[in-house]
Amino acid sequence: MKNIMIAVRVALVTLVLTGILYPFAVTGVAKALFPHKANGSMITGEKGEFIGSELIGQSFAKPSYFQPRPSTAGNGYDAQSSGGSNLGPSSVKLKDRIKMETERLLRENPDAEGSVPVELVTASASGLDPHISPEAALWQIPRIAASRKAAPEQIRKIVKNATEGRDLKLFGEPRVNVLLVNIALDRQFGKAL
Repeated sequence: MKNIMIAVRVALVTLVLTGILYPFAVTGVAKALFPHKANGSMITGEKGEFIGSELIGQSFAKPSYFQPRPSTAGNGYDAQSSGGSNLGPSSVKLKDRIKMETERLLRENPDAEGSVPVELVTASASGLDPHISPEAALWQIPRIAASRKAAPEQIRKIVKNATEGRDLKLFGEPRVNVLLVNIALDRQFGKAL
């Protein structure tokens, strides 16, 4: 009985330390040092309205906006259902979806040069990736410039300014956050209808 009581006390102390005190301490430090990131990297508009999170992809269907990677999370861009499709390279369903997405993108981007970037037709592992490569963003410029009645060079400059480099100049690849670049488009050219 004595051993059981010692084990119960150790379990309770461990639970309080690691399950309550430590998470509260780490959350408190994070909110003090990095409040924007600790609160989900939320983006708000000029009037304080919630637009989205820098960390969660969302759909943009209008021709005047950059389009993200497709999402297989829930019904699309559902943060509560994060996950990939788990379809393998031999899957007919995956091949059909890629073919359909490629045809749609070519139809919506008739002036784009080169082939459709692969990331615009394949979902990320989480289904919520907010980034595309600079190449995928540049591929969409002719459609966006035509829709916004702007010079392609103006759109290219926005993409260049929105391109994030490698983390610590070493890890990852250069990338463009789709939500942030679309906000930059709206700031320069006004909201698209």
